[in-house]
Amino acid sequence: MTDTSVSPDTTTPETTGGKTGFGFAFPNVDQLKGALLRGDLALAFGVMTILVVLIMPMPPFMLDLFLAVSIIFSVLVLMTALFIHKPLEFSAFPTVLLIATMIRLALNLASTRLILSDGHNGPDAAGEVIEAFGSFVMGGNFVIGLIVFGILVIVNFVVITKGSGRIAEVAARFTLDAMPGKQMAIDADLSAGLIDEATAKARRKELEDESSFFGAMDGASKFVRGDAIAGLLITFINIIGGIIIGVAQMEMSFADAGHAYTLLTVGDGLVSQIPALIVSTAAGLLVSKAGVSGAADKALMTQLSGYPKALGMSSFVMIVLAMLPGIPLLPFLGLAGASGYLAWRAAGQAKQIEAETKAQEVLDKVAVETAPAEEPISKVLKIDDLRIELGYGLLSLIDDGDGADRLTEQIKALRRSLAADLGFIMPSVRLLDNMQIGANTYVIKVKEVEAGTGEVFAGQFMTMNPTGGQVDLPGRETKEPTFGLPATWIESKFRDQAEIKGYTVVDPATVVSTHLTEVIKSSTADLLSYADTQKLIDELPAAQQKLIDDIVPSQISVSGIQRVLQSLLAERISIRDLPTITEGIAEASAFARTPQAITEHVRTRLALQICAAHQSPAGYLPLMPLSPDWEQAFADALVGEGDEKHLAMQPTKLQEFIASVNTAFNNAAEQGEVPVMLVSPGIRRHIRAIIERFRPQTAILSQAEIHPRAKLKTFGQIA
Repeated sequence: MTDTSVSPDTTTPETTGGKTGFGFAFPNVDQLKGALLRGDLALAFGVMTILVVLIMPMPPFMLDLFLAVSIIFSVLVLMTALFIHKPLEFSAFPTVLLIATMIRLALNLASTRLILSDGHNGPDAAGEVIEAFGSFVMGGNFVIGLIVFGILVIVNFVVITKGSGRIAEVAARFTLDAMPGKQMAIDADLSAGLIDEATAKARRKELEDESSFFGAMDGASKFVRGDAIAGLLITFINIIGGIIIGVAQMEMSFADAGHAYTLLTVGDGLVSQIPALIVSTAAGLLVSKAGVSGAADKALMTQLSGYPKALGMSSFVMIVLAMLPGIPLLPFLGLAGASGYLAWRAAGQAKQIEAETKAQEVLDKVAVETAPAEEPISKVLKIDDLRIELGYGLLSLIDDGDGADRLTEQIKALRRSLAADLGFIMPSVRLLDNMQIGANTYVIKVKEVEAGTGEVFAGQFMTMNPTGGQVDLPGRETKEPTFGLPATWIESKFRDQAEIKGYTVVDPATVVSTHLTEVIKSSTADLLSYADTQKLIDELPAAQQKLIDDIVPSQISVSGIQRVLQSLLAERISIRDLPTITEGIAEASAFARTPQAITEHVRTRLALQICAAHQSPAGYLPLMPLSPDWEQAFADALVGEGDEKHLAMQPTKLQEFIASVNTAFNNAAEQGEVPVMLVSPGIRRHIRAIIERFRPQTAILSQAEIHPRAKLKTFGQIA
């Protein structure tokens, strides 16, 4: 910053500016340069120049310069309209359109003054640009020029201008009609918490800019329409007025006057209509753009110089035009050099901004990585409900290279299947690669605790003999990881032979998903969280919500309902019929206080569902009842009062009971049956606590859970 202060004892005279005797200071060169560099003063000076052109006569060389400015300005507007990415990036277009129209009309008036006053002196009376268009475009034949001029007017006025005006009018109407709905959508997103107040404010501002631009474009399209009509009228006035002046005042023949003035007038019309056509095309491209934001001079300078491609294309067009025969080189090459320099400067600034942005992103990333450890610790504390860790040899199960996500698709299908079977929506499964396990090993974890593991081989198939014997095919013998059945891994080329022999053939992804299914079914009670329970309650029908309001929290808490649902899921009873379950909870809450006692009553309400779930393919419910002696033994072993009773049986007696259960169910399995154990209601949950430790898949039912319509068939007795 330059220091302009002067010490008190200096005697150096001031040379930067002088004062008149009246005290008025004339601006020096530096002050005038600083004023012109200000955007608002430069814009005001440009508009005043246009108005001066409308009044004061202009020499031909100045007319050539301003015609070149009109052409390059129109090309720059069109290129900018083509290269923008978002409509609001060129929201200053209505202002640009007004200025471009004023420039053309002012130049039309200036050229008309020159044509009518000096047209009798020759084809260069109105400058070299008009002469070049008159001679090069028309070939010296004003008839051709009239035809070309007429076609340009028709294309501009009838096609482009009329279409742009209609689109702008309809767009303005539709935008104004849609504003209330868009405002309500923004308010709804803000109320729902999807956006914050700053985002809502920005969206409202964008909506206002958009609507204001539509209204501005509806009126601005009339500029283009009026410009086309004015150009047509000016052309006919110039021709008629020129002939009158040439014949009456300059004593020219009618033919000479008609040829001279028509040639100049049509050349002038072509020079003015070509920029008008370019700007009309740009208007047709931008009728759906948004409104101006900020001062007009800042919007113009920022948006017109903000795209190096547009400036570069404009410079190239100027160079091509300068090469045309008869076109003055100096104005076009000068403007081409200026626009090319601006394009180079703008590109450099864009690269600098991009480099700074990337550097800032790197700094932000480093700052995040070097930030205090609170955030990483919080991430470490988060536990995955379900996780599958795969060895590096099994990564193809996730993506086999052709885009088919085999294992992920089966997991998606599993979520739907479990939701339909158990009424439980399983949490998302996280798939990770683990270099610390074997290449073909997978580990299934529930809450990051290992719940199952196995070994599969990508590209091979697990084959099992339905009879339980070994597979008679070459391969690697193994055990099926889910149920422990004998199996063999075979190459894909033996798959057809295995299917012909009636073997069960399973691909690796299915093996993993089957194992995951069994792990989830045995862990649903642990996976059902408080939040899941609350969500299930919230999604109950409106009629059922009244019952929830009556019992929660006056009789039972949400945690209590969660414990009941977990107890049902632990025995693989579907909680899909949640209305019936909540009704049972409401009934049991009147006389029971513990979740275990409430669960036993709820099971009686689900008797039909439970019996149907364990029904054999033949349509009957296979039963394995407990003998009266064991019933009495367990009843005598219960100690305590009410819901607080617990089992106190001798260990030797328990071992005897376990042996009897294994013997009875093994005999039933030899008959091809999988019966359910039938016991008294008072001891059911205590026996279940014993059985689940060595036969977790065995169902334990009480007499109260046998539905009257169920067909029963007994297979032995646990004696």
